[in-house]
Order: sequence, then structure tokens, then C-alpha cells
Amino acid sequence: MSSLLPAAPKFRLSKPDWLDSPKVFRTEVLAGLVVALALIPEAISFSIIAGVDPAVGLFASFTMAVVISVVGGRKAMISAATGAMALVIAPLNHEYGLGYLIAAVILGGVFQVVLGALGVAKLMRFVPRSVMVGFVNALAILIFMAQVPEMRDVPWAVYPLIAAGLALMVFFPKVTTVIPAPLVSIVVLTVITVAAGIAVPNVGDKGDLPSSLPVPGLPDVPFTMDTLSTIAPYAFAFALVGLMESLMTAKLVDDITDTHSNKTRESLGQGAANIITGFFGGMGGCAMIGQTMINVRVSGARTRLSTFLSGVFLMVLCIAFGPVVSDIPMAALVAVMIMVSVATFDWHSVAPKTVKRMPVGEMAVMVITVACVVATHNLAIGVVVGCITAMVIFAKRVAHLVNVTGVVDPDGNQVVYAVTGELFFASSNDLVYQFDYKDDPDDVVIDLSDAHIWDASTVAALDAIETKYAQRGKKVTIVGLNKPSADMHGRLAGQLTGSH
Repeated sequence: MSSLLPAAPKFRLSKPDWLDSPKVFRTEVLAGLVVALALIPEAISFSIIAGVDPAVGLFASFTMAVVISVVGGRKAMISAATGAMALVIAPLNHEYGLGYLIAAVILGGVFQVVLGALGVAKLMRFVPRSVMVGFVNALAILIFMAQVPEMRDVPWAVYPLIAAGLALMVFFPKVTTVIPAPLVSIVVLTVITVAAGIAVPNVGDKGDLPSSLPVPGLPDVPFTMDTLSTIAPYAFAFALVGLMESLMTAKLVDDITDTHSNKTRESLGQGAANIITGFFGGMGGCAMIGQTMINVRVSGARTRLSTFLSGVFLMVLCIAFGPVVSDIPMAALVAVMIMVSVATFDWHSVAPKTVKRMPVGEMAVMVITVACVVATHNLAIGVVVGCITAMVIFAKRVAHLVNVTGVVDPDGNQVVYAVTGELFFASSNDLVYQFDYKDDPDDVVIDLSDAHIWDASTVAALDAIETKYAQRGKKVTIVGLNKPSADMHGRLAGQLTGSH
């Protein structure tokens, strides 16, 4: 006898995509190793920016990468301690101490979870392509600029080592792509400098590497409203900058890999990763464009395994192979990052052929975005300014697409004005001046069949037109409204000024 109860759902775990083939697995493992090596000096440098011990940045990179590899929405994207996040919370550490910084990271993670749940990721659809291109080009410039201090006031041997590293990364892939060229470059240059006893700056000069795993605990702060009011502004700024950088980077990886990612899950994942990182004593972080480009574009990684292993290898390298990692010359890592900056820059966007064809407004938005990011070293400011500029240019362009044509009946008793275009605050401001109030006949028809009302500014403009005609004893009839326009006009007409 068949049961009347519904069949229990069948749950089955799908095989991880990194197990699809030995080649994919090898690519992911080696990519994770390369990223881990590149993360070490970066994490130490960002720790210095934040004014904390190098271990705080390294712990953050470890926990961020491991957690986001599981809960994040974008496969193969690398999240770790970043310069932008360090800059946001550095004043808090300098003024109040490490405990307050850690508390701000945890609260910032909570804010990110809330913003993610509220759907902040959907705002990404309003970021124009010109801003995205500007974002990418600015990142490439910043990545290169970050290497410049490593090439100043250094022994002459640094320069041929960097050149050798770049040459290896350009020509080695022509021999084989089994082993990532950046890894080969790092290993070869390390062997050369150690074997030949060449005295050049190395990773060990950046700071001591941790000798044990991080231990969870609560931040050392008084749990009071005063503490909350102190850390909240920093935490909120931390949350916004982290989400913006992470979502922009995720969109960039989507374009490179021609795949779609879950931006809401990524927002929630960034929050969860920062909360966990805070409880493990890390300085928090977000998606890293440089390391992500190493992972995705240079090393060819495409799965979560490379992200997970970048964090695991980071701790293994620091704890088990600290002395070896400390001997890696900074020249090798500088060469890798220069290669990343070249690969990241969208050279097509500045090609003469593209510049000639691209509308002036689009080029202006891209240049303004790049200029703001490079000037402030803050990606969030550049993206916001770029988006605002794009909106102003768009509004100005669309405002000129509204057309008003008046036709008077042969008997002269009626005039019909046909309005075409999108009516909103920018275009409707001039609408009032398109009518001949003095000489028009007493019966005026405004036909909006080929127009759309978008906001209250347009309804107010139509009210003003009716008022001007009424003052001359003339009647206005508005026809042709589509349903959304008719609903808005019917709800707001006559209600927008105190005179009605």
C-alpha cells in the first residue's frame, strides 16, 4: 500500500568542482600557494598602516580567506587584510588601542550582515561600465604605486632581480603552464639571492612572522554605550568600504571568468568573515584585487579551493617555514605585483581607437573615477564620485531628449501640445517654458502618449503650466497618460504647493 505522506526530499552533496580533474586540482593548489606568498608582505604592510603587530594582519588574512572560501558568493576571489580597511580603522587604534580596533571590526561585520540582508548588493546594478573601467584602471595604478617604495633607496641588485622576475613571468608560460610563473619566479629569485649571498631587502625585514595559530577571544574593551558610540562610526565606514570593494571586485571576477556570482551571499559572507576574524584578534578585511588577479587571471584558479588554501598556506608558511619565507627577496614579490598591475589595467579603454569612438561623457567619468581613487587612495570615494558624475551626465543628456510640439486647430479654437520623452526633475524644469501662454487659444490639450512621468517634479511642472493658463482664463486637458504616469499624476496633482 502506497503511503499518503509525501516522499522525503533527497539530499545529496555535489562533488566539489576542484575534484573535476587532476589538472584543476593542481592549478588550485599552486594558485593558493602563490597567493599565500604574495599575502605575507601585504598583510605585514597593512598591519604597519593600522599601527598593529604584523601577526594581527596575518591572522586576519588567514581567517578571512578560510571563512570566505566557505560562505562567500564569489568563487576564487581572495579576501584578506587590505590597505583601505586598515586606513579606515587606523585612527581608532592610534587613539584608543587594539581592543577598540578589534571591537570595531566585529561590529563592522555585523553591519555588513545587516546591509547584505537588506539587499545592498542590488545597488551594484547602478554602477555604470565607465565607473567599473575606471575602478579597474585605478586599482592597477595603485598596485603599481604600492611597489614604488620597494624600489627606492635599495641596493642596485634589486633592479636586475625585478627585471629577471618579470622576464620569467613573461617567458616561462611559453615553456609550460603546469606550474604558475609567479611561483617559479619567487622560487628562482629566492634561490639566487640566498645561494649567492646577495644582500637585498626580504620578507623578514617587514616584521616577525607569527609562530602559532590565533586563539579566539573577546576584545579587551568595556562593554558600555560609550564604547559603542566610539566604535560605531568607524565600524559603519569599515562596513561600507569593505562591501563596496568586495562587490566591485566580485563583479570584475564575474567579467573575467564569464560566470555569475551571488552578490547578496558575498555581502553576508564578508560580514561573517569579519566577525570571526575579529574574535580571532585579526584586523578585518575585504576582497583583495591584487591577490584576486594573481589567483584568477595569472594563475587561472576558478574554485573555492584556491581561496581556502591561500589562507591555510599562509599560516603554514608563517609557522612551519618562517625562516625560509623570511628569506624571500621583496624584489620577487614586487615583480609579481607589477605583472598583476599590467594584467589588471584595461589597456583597450585607453587605446586611441577606443578614445575616438567613446562619448566624451563616458571618458570623463572613467578619468574622474581614476583620478579620485589615485588621489585619495580610497576606492570607495572614487566609485561614489564616479557614479555621481555619471548620473549628472546622464540626467543632462536625457533632459535634452524631451520635445514639445504644438499644433493649433484650423479653426483656431484648440491647440494640442505633443510631449515626447522621459519627464523627471532635470527635463521637466524646462517644460514650463515650452508653452505660449499668452497667444494660445482657450482650449489647451497636452498629449503625453509618448512621454512618461517619473517624479513629483514633473507633476509640479504640469501644475505650474495649468496655473499659468488658468490665470489667463484658459483650460488645460492632459491626455494620453500611461497607467504609472496617470497614477502618480492623480495622486500628486494639486497637492505639491500650499496654494491648493
